[in-house]
Amino acid sequence: MGALSIQASGAAREAIEQHVPALVEDKVASRIAAKDYTLWGPDAEQEAGIRLGWVEAATVSRPLVPQILKLRDELRAEGVNRVVLAGMGGSSLAPEVISNTAGVELTVLDSTDPQQVRTALAERLDETVLVVSSKSGSTVETDSQRRVFEQAFTEAGLDAAARIIVVTDPGSPMDSSAREAGYRAVFNADPNVGGRYSALTAFGLVPSGLAGVDIEALLDDAEEAAEILSDDDPDNIALALGAVLGGTDPLRDKIVIMDEGSGIVGFADWAEQLIAESTGKLGTGVLPVVVGEDAPEASFDAPDVLIVRLVSAEAELELDGNQVAVSGTLGSQLLLWEAATAVAGRLLGINPFDQPDVEAAKSAARGLLDARPETPAPQAVDQAVEIRANGEWLGTADTVEGAIRALLGTLGRDGYLSVQAYLDRFGQAELEQLRPRLAEAAQRPVTFGWGPRFLHSTGQFHKGGPTVGVYLQITGAAVEDLAIPDRPFTFGELISAQAAGDAQVLAEHGRPVLRLHLRDRQAGAAQLVQAVAALSDGKL
Repeated sequence: MGALSIQASGAAREAIEQHVPALVEDKVASRIAAKDYTLWGPDAEQEAGIRLGWVEAATVSRPLVPQILKLRDELRAEGVNRVVLAGMGGSSLAPEVISNTAGVELTVLDSTDPQQVRTALAERLDETVLVVSSKSGSTVETDSQRRVFEQAFTEAGLDAAARIIVVTDPGSPMDSSAREAGYRAVFNADPNVGGRYSALTAFGLVPSGLAGVDIEALLDDAEEAAEILSDDDPDNIALALGAVLGGTDPLRDKIVIMDEGSGIVGFADWAEQLIAESTGKLGTGVLPVVVGEDAPEASFDAPDVLIVRLVSAEAELELDGNQVAVSGTLGSQLLLWEAATAVAGRLLGINPFDQPDVEAAKSAARGLLDARPETPAPQAVDQAVEIRANGEWLGTADTVEGAIRALLGTLGRDGYLSVQAYLDRFGQAELEQLRPRLAEAAQRPVTFGWGPRFLHSTGQFHKGGPTVGVYLQITGAAVEDLAIPDRPFTFGELISAQAAGDAQVLAEHGRPVLRLHLRDRQAGAAQLVQAVAALSDGKL
């Protein structure tokens, strides 16, 4: 089964010892497997009642496998061997992990950045099939991506309908419109599964299977794990991991996740969305902080930080401090973390299946697109970077380094910094080096997210979780904008509204937001990296 295992020390071990016996006594594992929607309290019953299909996804999804493989073979026979996935949040993160771990090519388009969209359009269009994944089809990012690809196929003399595959809930608006449009195939996912729990449904399997993943083996792995994870047993790893995530006392709500040779590529990014969006609400929650090896956070001795190490089954470990180490194969780990997150929700006293604060940023972005207000003048301009901030905390800072220093000065002892880059995550990947440098300078946990995709992930925690975050938002002028067919706004205008809308909502929550706009993307990024390097060398 991929030898699922967990080891724990310090506060993690204490949480397991404190909570697992009661979880076993309350038969939480078997009740989750039986889809008992009463586990999370009366307020959660309505939502939980329609969101527990994931517990049997490995079995329910079986009939999809031959359909997916048949379509893959047909496409390859036609010379169509490049799969582009248009999807956000759970619709894209799981397929990306599954495909990257299997070593097969899948182009994930989870951005509205015009540069990133242009790059996806420019490569081997004649060999491309587009998978459009959305539960409702109303997601503005996914709809925009579909529109521009459909136009590109047509302009290239290709049959657009034959190059578009849809994954959606049965009876959704996109289900009907896709069938009317005559798209190549429409796959319906289980409507009783939320997006972030959908890894083993059609949302995870269709793009991965078309790209060449052995999805049958993935389901075999998960199905075998499901039997063990449903046992009311003190050794149930899902109960132990759930206790670690949601049951430390006092709550260690910054979960630093580092991959140390697990063999699962990008798993922490998928777990980040699952945990943050599921738990970050009602002023509580757990913030995953995805880091690389040797990250500064690994040495933080802070009462709100817990280290999770993703390791291989063969790893020889010596745990000290407050740590947990988890190993297992991909299919088993997907189900493990879903179950553990549900358990953590019970311990935290929240509903792990809703996302009440995600809509706020979407509404603000729509309002800005409709109203088209003037962009406020920057408080300062430092070479290629415009500096904007909410409130008085910026003071007299008029350089990038000074502005970041002022932002970090607002961090409390239990706070965190969130870096949010609304740019091309492939073309400007060098910005990810900002994260460890800022963590070193601040001596506090730092998350890094690419906009707008993080809005479907940690975005919920930022608004619904503890109000202790400070935010560094990075935007950039597009070298060349890109129109969205039959829409009154461009991709550049859309991503700008998404960034401004989220900053507005964060400011309304009383949090400091520093907005750095790169007038020239390359020069501005280089300047920003240099400024943060100088900051971290001197620390605070």
